[in-house]
Amino acid sequence: MKLLEQDVRHSGLVNPLLPPENLWTQLVDFARTSTVIAELEVRKLMHDQTDLFTRAVQPVLWLLIFGQVFTQIRAIPTGNLSYIAFMAPGILAQSVLFISIFYGIAVIWERDLGILQKFLASPTPRTALVLGKALSAGVRALSQAVIIYIVAALLGVQIDWNPLAILGVIVVVFLGAGIFSTFSLIIACLVKTRERFMGIGQVLTMPLFFASNAIYPITIMPAWLQAIALANPLTYLVDALRSLMLAAPSDYAHVGVDVLVLAGVMCIMVWLGARMYPKVVI
Repeated sequence: MKLLEQDVRHSGLVNPLLPPENLWTQLVDFARTSTVIAELEVRKLMHDQTDLFTRAVQPVLWLLIFGQVFTQIRAIPTGNLSYIAFMAPGILAQSVLFISIFYGIAVIWERDLGILQKFLASPTPRTALVLGKALSAGVRALSQAVIIYIVAALLGVQIDWNPLAILGVIVVVFLGAGIFSTFSLIIACLVKTRERFMGIGQVLTMPLFFASNAIYPITIMPAWLQAIALANPLTYLVDALRSLMLAAPSDYAHVGVDVLVLAGVMCIMVWLGARMYPKVVI
C-alpha cells in the first residue's frame, strides 16, 4: 500500500498537502482505476474463451498421465499424501506460471497497435496500469484453477472445500499471477520485440518450474538446487496452495509466511514494472 501511495503522489494526481480524508479518496480512485484496467483486459478474454481451454490441456495432461504413472511407481517420497495429491497444487502453480509468464507479449502488441501510447499519455498512474494487468492475469489463472480442482477431485484427490481455504487459494493465485505477469511485463520492457520476448519466456519457464517443489519435495534436491528453490517465488506459491487446497492436515503458519513473501515480491515487481513501463515505447 505504501508503494501504491507513493506512486499516486508522484504521479501528480494527489496533492501531498491534502487532508488525510482527501488523500484516502484519491487512493480509492487509484484502486478503481486499477480495476478498470483489469476489466478491459478481462473483456478480451470474454471474446476469446477458447484460449482458456487450450491452456488447460497441458496441466490436465500432467495430472492424468504424469501424475497417474508416478502414483503407481511411488518413486518420489511424499509422506502421507498420494503423489497425485502432492502434485495437484504444483500443477495449479505451473498453470499460473505458464499463463502469466507470457503476459508481457500483450504489452508489445499494444505498443505496436498504438494503444500503449494512449495509456501513457493519460494521467493514469503507471502503477495502476501495471496493477490492473496483474489483476487480469489473476482472473485468467482462476479459470484454470477451477478446471484443475475438478480434474483433481475426479482423480480422487481429497480437496479442502472449506470456504476460507478456497478464499485463501484465490488470494494466493492472484498474488502468484501478479508476480509472474509483472515479471513478464518487465522483460517485455527490456527486450521490446515479440521474437526476443518469446525466446526468453520459453527459457525461463522450465527452470522456474523444475527449480521448485511443484513435482517433488525440496528435501530430495541437491543442496545447490535447494538454495535456488528457496529463492524461487514459485516454491512459496506451491507451498501455500498445497496447504490450502488439500484436505490433509496442514501447518497454516507456513501459509502466512508464504503469503507475506508473495505479497512482498509482488509489491517489488509492481514498483519495478511501473518504473519500466514507459520504456517499452522508447
